[in-house]
Amino acid sequence: MRGFPGAADTVSVAPLRGQERVITANRQTSWAFADAFVAEDDTLRWARDRARESGLPSVSPGTGAALRLLAATADAKAVAEIGTGTGVSGIYLLHGMRADGVLTTVDPEPDRQQFAKEAFRAAGFAANRARFIPGHALDVLPRLADGGYDLVFCDGDRTESLDYLAESLRLLRPGGLVCFEGVFADGRTVDSAAQPAEVLRLRELLRAVRESQELLPSLLPVGDGLLCAVRRG
Repeated sequence: MRGFPGAADTVSVAPLRGQERVITANRQTSWAFADAFVAEDDTLRWARDRARESGLPSVSPGTGAALRLLAATADAKAVAEIGTGTGVSGIYLLHGMRADGVLTTVDPEPDRQQFAKEAFRAAGFAANRARFIPGHALDVLPRLADGGYDLVFCDGDRTESLDYLAESLRLLRPGGLVCFEGVFADGRTVDSAAQPAEVLRLRELLRAVRESQELLPSLLPVGDGLLCAVRRG
């Protein structure tokens, strides 16, 4: 895939007209500092602990802060989330949304959503600020309204990323945002060694978003990589 490093330059960022820069220890330290720049409160730490106990990943503080910023910038009233987890990303999204905004969050495990409900309540959000839908995302998303969402956050099955993208394009209003968590796949996305299907799908996703005429993309180096794109009007 053009734009992704091969075996000879896996320590460099994606080439940009020959201007790639080596990732030094100082740059790694700076990225770690940026990712931990936003302090988290007791509610977020509680939700993180529940995720850790359940063996679930959760977005980093830097990723959460980016999602909160994007939701606020979009003045988001309606947000769809694929992958509720224990509510870490949902809390960040709700903090960025309008006071009358509603988060629709989808997860195949109702038990996880119970943790998220507790976390949202502890964070001070009224029950009507979130709509919890248990089920497989690709079964639920087709039932959501066309053009009815300001932001779609995808943190589900990586092998379904391209399907999430297609659904997101339908769900988003013009000017709306779609975001994908974990696109670095712990560095495997740019590793030239043989990779599993989920990494290959992420590479296809990155290519599709970058080459889409409908989207204006950016890849943010927070957490494990946050791919964002605005749907053009």
